[in-house]
Amino acid sequence: MSATSSKETGKEILGFQAEVKQLLQLMIHSLYSNKDIFLRELVSNASDAADKLRFEALSDPALFENDPELKIRVAFDREARTLTISDNGIGMSRQEVIDHIGTIAKSGTREFFSRLSGDQQKDAALIGQFGVGFYSAFIVADRVTLTTRRAGLTAEHGVRWESTGEGDYTLETVEKPARGTEITLHLREGEDEFLSDWKIKSVIRTYSDHIQLPIVMKKTEWKDGMEVPTEEDETVNKASALWARAKKDIGDDEYREFYKHVAHDFEPPLAWTHNRVEGKQDYISLLYVPSHAPFDLYDRERRHGIKLYVRRVFIMDDAEQLMPAYLRFVRGVIDSADLPLNVSREILQSSRDIEAIKSASVKKVLGLLEDLAANQPEKYSGFWKAFGRVLKEGPGEDYANRERIAGLLRFASTHTDTDAQVVSLKDYVGRMKQGQAAIYYITADSFAAAKHSPHLEIFRKKGIEVLLLTDRVDEWLVSSLPEFDGKPLKSVARGGLDLGELEDEAEKAAHREAEESLKPLVERIKSSLGERVKEVRVTHRLTDSPACLVTGEGDMSAHLERLLKAAGQPAPTVKPTLEINPQHVLVARLNGETDDTRFLDWANLLFEQALLAEGGQLDDPASFVRRLNALLALLPADN
Repeated sequence: MSATSSKETGKEILGFQAEVKQLLQLMIHSLYSNKDIFLRELVSNASDAADKLRFEALSDPALFENDPELKIRVAFDREARTLTISDNGIGMSRQEVIDHIGTIAKSGTREFFSRLSGDQQKDAALIGQFGVGFYSAFIVADRVTLTTRRAGLTAEHGVRWESTGEGDYTLETVEKPARGTEITLHLREGEDEFLSDWKIKSVIRTYSDHIQLPIVMKKTEWKDGMEVPTEEDETVNKASALWARAKKDIGDDEYREFYKHVAHDFEPPLAWTHNRVEGKQDYISLLYVPSHAPFDLYDRERRHGIKLYVRRVFIMDDAEQLMPAYLRFVRGVIDSADLPLNVSREILQSSRDIEAIKSASVKKVLGLLEDLAANQPEKYSGFWKAFGRVLKEGPGEDYANRERIAGLLRFASTHTDTDAQVVSLKDYVGRMKQGQAAIYYITADSFAAAKHSPHLEIFRKKGIEVLLLTDRVDEWLVSSLPEFDGKPLKSVARGGLDLGELEDEAEKAAHREAEESLKPLVERIKSSLGERVKEVRVTHRLTDSPACLVTGEGDMSAHLERLLKAAGQPAPTVKPTLEINPQHVLVARLNGETDDTRFLDWANLLFEQALLAEGGQLDDPASFVRRLNALLALLPADN
């Protein structure tokens, strides 16, 4: 950031952060068709400023400065063509103005810009996710003046910020007797509708009626065919906490607009649940499931989306103690009547009341999702596409609700043979074969790798469904979910394969005979491969492929080993077991090979092609190519 100053004017000129300039240009063009939202955003910011003052004043009442009645004021001046939104909230210091207005101090900024597509409609939704707040003023204004003073500072510590929304802005110190922030929008030509009492009130009642702070305007009267402000104030909004009202008195549109306020989202929510709890704990919860994933859903530094209030007094944003990480997409408000007003994050961490509220809130959210899954499958499908990978973290984090979460999970499988994750575990269990004891799955780097894995061959032959797991979180999921509905989850690529009652006695006898007759071959292959394998054995899981690699029941899967190493994490190197198909022509060729050098090449080739088939990488690709070419050269010429 560069800065210059002028002794003549006392103003300091500073340059916007590059991301701010880019965001301003995108926003002005992408959001213009929905420009009313600028007023919603500025009123929402004013409401947040009042919440923060109310909270800080719990420990320092002097911050109220003999003015405890918090409110937001909206005024317009038709002659000057200005619209002003002011509040007597917490205000900002000079450094806070620089930090919050001149820069985007938000993680994931680069990811945000990388996802912009150039499609105005799509980008408008994404910009809304990012939370444009103050910058939305430039949708209708070609110059914005912000004057602010932080509560607790003296009048001469007021700060005035001004910009045309282009490359830079000015800062100067001014006298400001009252705390809080005043934002004046110098409207662009053609924006005269926002100089109308009726228009402004209409926007406020549409988007900000739920704000629990009074939004005040001067009453107007008609003189000489014009609206003229009087000296009498009127409150434009209902000025009561929406969540505290009875559900029967709240319309769906009000719920949706409150979500946009609390979540800083431009899109309506997918669903919500509103509950009042009385008894051991007395609290209200209003919890929303968004309709789309925020761009920073997987950012480890991002914060949760629950606002905590105590007896209508705002306490904190992003209270991570109120919702587990696997439900971090949930937005909303929890208002407790039992917690102390001076509750801190440290107290929350050890509070039994908070733990009880969290547990009950989680159950409400899971119930909401179960209802969507059962009664609105199309909506649930949209939810799963947006948040499914996050929900898969649940069984490992929330043992108490593991079975309920498992019922909400969706997967791709060989039943549908597409990469769409639409199969529930309940669906799978309902289709299990007579005598099938386990829910079978395979993990892989991609859907194609899973679908074409040689491990699936016997399952396809017998018509046994296999779940195809290709999300990075799936390894964590299956390690945390040993069973569902009394049926164990079993990897088709681990341990010896025992299909139990799904094999008849003739098949079992043929397997025993093949194992006995190929014992010398198995020992010879093991000797040739040495330390590359843990064991070699005859398999009956293959029908078309000559060989496959299997890990032990207690060992780390090859897929997880690759994931950890790719992420730079330490991972033990697990020796696999090579299983050979006794019916395959290459195995028969190997069994008849008398030349030790060629046998060694064949054995290594079997191992390496099995490694490639499961998505592994060769330590020495050049040797693999040499062996392959040497063996291809032995094939008879085509006459």
